[in-house]
Amino acid sequence: MSGVTVHGIPGSPFLRSVEITLKEKEIPYHLHAMSPADMRSEKHLELHPFGRIPILEHDDFRIYETQAIIRYLDEIFSNPPLTPGNPKARARMNQVIGVIEWYFFPKAAAPIAFNRIVGPKLLGLPSNETAVAEAMPMARTCFAEFDRLLGDHPCFSGARMSIADVMLGALVDQLCDSPEGRLLLEETANLKSWLERMAARPSFMATQPPAIFRDAA
Repeated sequence: MSGVTVHGIPGSPFLRSVEITLKEKEIPYHLHAMSPADMRSEKHLELHPFGRIPILEHDDFRIYETQAIIRYLDEIFSNPPLTPGNPKARARMNQVIGVIEWYFFPKAAAPIAFNRIVGPKLLGLPSNETAVAEAMPMARTCFAEFDRLLGDHPCFSGARMSIADVMLGALVDQLCDSPEGRLLLEETANLKSWLERMAARPSFMATQPPAIFRDAA
């Protein structure tokens, strides 16, 4: 056994990114499935002082933040590698991750997914149409730039899947359960073909969000 436990709410694209990494590397692990009611509880804050997910425990080592977790797993369990050895390919991977974390998730994916999927279905909240409309210009810019950066390559760093593909795949797959996400994907031929390839991988198929999330869309 690897001694790996990952904590998070099933359906979270960030938890899914970590699970995809574990599946790609064939690392056995235990999933401690949390619920929204667990968030920011005393026990949760002991694991993550900022009250977020996911959290990974590897034997006596604990780490949070999705990118840090995946990079750690990629170093400790190096086969297959998710970090390119080529400096330019590695720089491209890091660029895509930066776009995800600074622009795509906080300003586009999060407001659309919350108001189309998470809020209405899981929390019983009405959709905030203004928030969705305000997120669309940034979402369209991000989709277009991802499409341009990908070009005709199989993955963002070239021929092999990288951390950028893992993280973006989970987020775009979730967003495309919304009408807005599907519309944006139709505008980006390269990204659409890429997502189809990612979704066909066993690691993606094995980490599908619970049906309640798919039904919400």
